[in-house]
Amino acid sequence: MTDTTESTSYCATPESGPKPEPATEGPFAACVLCQEPTEYPESTKGITLCPVCEWQEAERTACSG
Repeated sequence: MTDTTESTSYCATPESGPKPEPATEGPFAACVLCQEPTEYPESTKGITLCPVCEWQEAERTACSG
């Protein structure tokens, strides 16, 4: 019998890019899913999600093991 003390992670978290800083005043970028205003400035590049859609996306991609 071999003793393996190697820790194996079954839940891989995707590497995401750096998050932009929230804007203090508008204009704000629109959420790509629901078109609601986000907390990010309009000049933010990439996919912008409102807090609700961001939370739902995190739930969908979370590991349920």
